[in-house]
Order: sequence, then C-alpha cells, then structure tokens
Amino acid sequence: MENSMTRYAMITGASSGLGLALAEALARRGRSLILVARQRDPLESIAVELTQRFGVEVLFRACDLGEPLRLSGFLLELEESERQIDLLVNCAGVRSHGHFLAQDWGHEQDLIELNILALTRLCHVLGNAMAVQGGGQILNVASLAAFQPTPWMSTYAASKAYVLHFSESLREELKKTGVKVSVLCPGPVRSSNRTVERLAHSSLPLSPEQVALQAVRALAKNRAIIIPGRRNRWLAAAGRFGSRWLVRKVSGLVAKAYAPH
Repeated sequence: MENSMTRYAMITGASSGLGLALAEALARRGRSLILVARQRDPLESIAVELTQRFGVEVLFRACDLGEPLRLSGFLLELEESERQIDLLVNCAGVRSHGHFLAQDWGHEQDLIELNILALTRLCHVLGNAMAVQGGGQILNVASLAAFQPTPWMSTYAASKAYVLHFSESLREELKKTGVKVSVLCPGPVRSSNRTVERLAHSSLPLSPEQVALQAVRALAKNRAIIIPGRRNRWLAAAGRFGSRWLVRKVSGLVAKAYAPH
C-alpha cells in the first residue's frame, strides 16, 4: 500500500541536462521524486538508477506537456492519485535560435505552449494543491536571457522574461499561503547542444551538475532569484541598468555569433 504521507518533488524536463541534474541533486538529499518528460525509456532508466544509488522512491510519467490535452490528462491523474507534491520544479522547455521570420511557426507555437502555458498551468494546479496542504515550494527555470531582449533568440528570451516576472509576482501573492516561489536563471550550461559547445573554451558555462547544486542550496534558503555564477550575476545586473539600445545591440551580436550553422 502506498504511504499517503510521502511527499514528492516533481521535476519536468527530467530526462536530460539540467532537469536530470536537478533530479539527481534532490535524490541525493533523500527526496522522493516524480520525473516527467516526453520519452518513457530514458525516464525509466533514470528512475531505476536514482533508486539504486540513493534509496529513494522515484516515479515517472512520459507526457508531452506542450500538448494541452495530454497535460490535462496528466494533471487529472495526479489529482486522482492524491500524491502530495510539495516541490514543483518546472524545467521543461524548448528554445529557438535564428531570425524570427525564418522560424517554423509550429516550433514557435510549441515553444510558447511549453515554456509559458504549461508552466503557468502547472503552477496554478499544483500551487492550489500546495496551498490546501499548508505549504510547498515552486522552482521555475528561466534563463539569463530573461533579463534583456535578445535578437536572434526573440521568442525564447521573451518566454523566459515571462517566467522571471511571473515567478516574482507569484512569490508575493502566495506568501500568506505558505507556498514559496523561486526562479532559477542560469547562463549557458554545458551540454551536447552545438551552440553551447562553441563556448567550450570559455570559463563561462557551468555544468548542469554545478547549476543544480547551487540551485538546490539556494532553494533551501528560499532565495527569490537564483543566478548561479558570479559572472552571470554581473551580466544580469548589466542587462538591467545598461542603455536599452546598447543592451539590444550587444545581446543580439552575441546570440547571432553563437547561432548554430
């Protein structure tokens, strides 16, 4: 029989990259997990590995959160299971890179559905459940790109600006409910992505494990905005206080230079 007192951390986008690193960092701290991503096979392997390594309960669900009907079905399953989720980590996301008018509209719509709509709906449903439970925590993953307009990554950067501002607003709204909201704004993260690989000789990119470790530590301290890396924190401040025309120009030049070819 399932222990009704078990509380879970639910992580979206948990099959690779930063989502996987966050799952491992939480499992290392003894957290029971619900892992969510599009593909079942990697989730199953990850669940088995984390259970074996850390002795925690790891559940998983393959679901394309960018599909509203599938998201609705998944949320209904969560409600019917009565599992208590006291930490939601919204890490699932997609990006686009290049001239906006040259992008496939279907991909741009998928980006908006996942990065904005799915994240907001998960916060609404699970935020309400946490408030009824008497508390909980939400960590939304934005990006360093959230702090300035970024030509050549226009839709992606705008979606992350939404996540940043939404999370900060939600933090104030939910204070009296016991639900804490934080937002993670990492800079470039080392991965198999070709765009990031081109920064490999720079000291700027942190590994997913480094970002996850700093994020989990800051989450335990209930930090509102989490920006791993001193240089990234400086860049975020520069984006806020620099001249807007110059910020647009510089961020566009950087994004265009590292566009995949």
